[in-house]
Amino acid sequence: MGALIYAVIISFVLSLVAGVVAIPMLRRLKFGQHVRHEGPQSHLKKAGTPTMGGVIFLIPICIASLLLVRGSLDFMLAALLVMLGFGIIGFVDDYIKIAMRRSLGLKAYQKMLAQITIGVVFSFYAYTHLGSTVTIPFFKWEWDLGIMYIPLMTFVIVGTVNSVNLNDGLDGLASGVTLIVAATFSILAASLASSMRQEGLEYLAVNYRNLMVFAGAVTGGCLGFLRFNAYPAQVFMGDTGSMGLGGAVVALAVLLKLPLFLPIIGGVYMAEALSVMIQVAVYKLTGKRVFRMSPLHHHFELGGMSEPKVVTMFMIATAVLCLIGLLAI
Repeated sequence: MGALIYAVIISFVLSLVAGVVAIPMLRRLKFGQHVRHEGPQSHLKKAGTPTMGGVIFLIPICIASLLLVRGSLDFMLAALLVMLGFGIIGFVDDYIKIAMRRSLGLKAYQKMLAQITIGVVFSFYAYTHLGSTVTIPFFKWEWDLGIMYIPLMTFVIVGTVNSVNLNDGLDGLASGVTLIVAATFSILAASLASSMRQEGLEYLAVNYRNLMVFAGAVTGGCLGFLRFNAYPAQVFMGDTGSMGLGGAVVALAVLLKLPLFLPIIGGVYMAEALSVMIQVAVYKLTGKRVFRMSPLHHHFELGGMSEPKVVTMFMIATAVLCLIGLLAI
């Protein structure tokens, strides 16, 4: 458990230092946020706020994780590569938006192709190293998905990353919610590492211990980034950060064999994604809107809630769902 605490502290401190260094640099480079006019009008004042701030916590997460890794590097490296892989897709997307003044960044098919590629490769890795079983919440059962594991996990991976990306729409929202989710995964990883060690499965015990460290580093990175991203934000994480965090969350879920827990622990992410799908589907069918605006956080914001209050509400919901997730195992 000491390694978990050190991971949180090291990543937190490095993120604070990185923020102090990176934010003035992003301002000098004029890497400012482009705000779409079809969004909430109150957000127009945020135009020009430095973006691509995901580097502020992604690099510290890597450093803290690698400093504290012990024994087998297998799962740790897989999680880091998935996080960085999706972070790089987000970085390219952000760069195109800023350098080429194209508000939507990468074209949809380009982004999806890159995401699916990482999803398939990671799913195949998990299939060959962990098998095709996943744990069912609230039961001590494992469900064997067989060869369907790879396409189903690819769907989960791509869906989760895009859901976390949608969650990044208010100051401190994605970092605050993911802080709680990552902390929960660190507890789950620690518990599973202890169980594996008692059962004599040392390979899994060591790798789960390292995933605990990785989850702690993600927690600390988000905590440090919140110093600069809380309302009113001095910097935005951009797709660099939101897609990187999505990769980190889903890597933890898959490697811990807990992807079926994501609808519980990541319930806020799922609600955000579902709100978009429902809004689009109903509007195309009836011409009417279910929500004032999607994703869901904009619905509450346009209903009169202040931005900090919406973020606080979503963080509280995440904390409650994470407690349920802990009970589910």
